[in-house]
Amino acid sequence: MRFLLIILALSILPVAAGASAVNCESLTEKGVRYTVCEVDLTQEELRLWHRDASGTIYGNFDRLEETLRAEGRTLTFAMNGGMYQPDRSAVGLYVEDGQELAHVITRDTSGNFGLLPNGVFCIEENSAAVIETKRFAANPPPCLYASQSGPMLLIDGKVHPEFTEGSDSRYIRNGVGVNEEGTTAYFVVSSDLVNFYDFATMFRDRLNTPNALYIDGNVSRLYAPSIGRSDFGPTMGPIVGTVADIDAPPADG
Repeated sequence: MRFLLIILALSILPVAAGASAVNCESLTEKGVRYTVCEVDLTQEELRLWHRDASGTIYGNFDRLEETLRAEGRTLTFAMNGGMYQPDRSAVGLYVEDGQELAHVITRDTSGNFGLLPNGVFCIEENSAAVIETKRFAANPPPCLYASQSGPMLLIDGKVHPEFTEGSDSRYIRNGVGVNEEGTTAYFVVSSDLVNFYDFATMFRDRLNTPNALYIDGNVSRLYAPSIGRSDFGPTMGPIVGTVADIDAPPADG
């Protein structure tokens, strides 16, 4: 895998009429600015995408949105959804529509992915979970969608043992945490450079997620029409997001 330093360009996007909207907002913790998108899994359809029907990698939000609109659907939120190899294939476990397309990796590897323990983001029907990889492999749940990444940020409320408070290893980072009930997922991307320790404690102290998973670093990108944001850059691998019918009524009404 490789981490690419990219310059993000933003475009102003309208929210499709009638489409449900994921709640995205800005917050600041310990002087670091973040955008947090809260997904209610009992109301929103959260899933992963990687390749289209022809086997071509989507690679960016625009191409995915174009494909969905041809089907009468729209992307209401999205983020890069997992680490990937130079050819954009997924690193570690990848499950889409209940089919395991890449296998779980439990052995030591290099880079941030190999900073064990790493973990799996698993999406089930109306719920989700962040699960440490070896625990997942020992008793895999019936994930409709899943993406392995690493390192874990929080494990049962505790910061990853390899993180150092005050570390000067600071990058743009994004990750995901899930509440204890498994009904709300919080997708977070930093606007400022942040170290692993402070990124992890933000999930613990501000979002109260017992488990959280690092997704990626300088390739971090967000698509959030509700706040007029769409980040551009080099071709991505997996994409995680929410989708709705274009003419669907709002989720709360």
